[in-house]
Amino acid sequence: MNNYIFTFSAVILYFACASLLFIYTRAVNQNKEGLSKKTIVLIGLAGLLLHCLALHNSMVSAAGINLGFYNALSLVSVFITLFTLIAVWRYPVEILAIILLPIATITMMLNFNNETQHVLDTGTSNALIFHILTSIIAYSLLALAALQAILLSIQNKLLHAHQAGGIVKLLPPLKNMEILLFEVIVVGFIALTISLGSGLIFLENMFAQHLAHKTILSILAWILFLTLLIGHWKMGWRGRVAVRWTLGGFISLMLAYFGSKFVLEVLLS
Repeated sequence: MNNYIFTFSAVILYFACASLLFIYTRAVNQNKEGLSKKTIVLIGLAGLLLHCLALHNSMVSAAGINLGFYNALSLVSVFITLFTLIAVWRYPVEILAIILLPIATITMMLNFNNETQHVLDTGTSNALIFHILTSIIAYSLLALAALQAILLSIQNKLLHAHQAGGIVKLLPPLKNMEILLFEVIVVGFIALTISLGSGLIFLENMFAQHLAHKTILSILAWILFLTLLIGHWKMGWRGRVAVRWTLGGFISLMLAYFGSKFVLEVLLS
């Protein structure tokens, strides 16, 4: 019963936050007064708190922590939502929350209506928990970067086609989007580096048969993001080049984190 209340209350608050941010963005474009952005973000944070409570009830039991596919997906959406709301608080990037909050509600509903099992028992080492947590943070940040890259690509195309209406009016200035994109990539890359480093140091089976593809794809993503950051700092890579490298790195990471998990826990279960 508690999970029902938490889940659907969070869904309502997420949709309220996304809708109010859409109205706020249109009001700003038309130079009209409206509800304070920070007040709207607080509504989203209230939804996030309820999301966390629902996820806690779904994940944590006497047997340990269940990191099955749908729980993991919902956990990633918690971090993405948190980072998105922080970004919206600091920058005029309301479009990110307008898109991502409804996606977070979908992950909650999938988790509410489905169950998969991958339990970390109570004896799980702190090193493994740290590795998993940093992996999820890295994935969440770089997923957010991937969405920004897609929006940046759309914005570039529309501006080059001299189409300044529609979605372009909802987007912040191109320069702000690029600055935020690389800020997120840098933090995500640091988290990914810590995740890989902790795995290689503390885990003995990173290259075991059932984990080898995850490790290799994660290292490939790390190389792609490192190349992008070096290219940006040394050669000024931006625009389409940055978008391609960001999406390439994220696709590799997505396959590493959720590819086999989806096949094993959903398709073959």
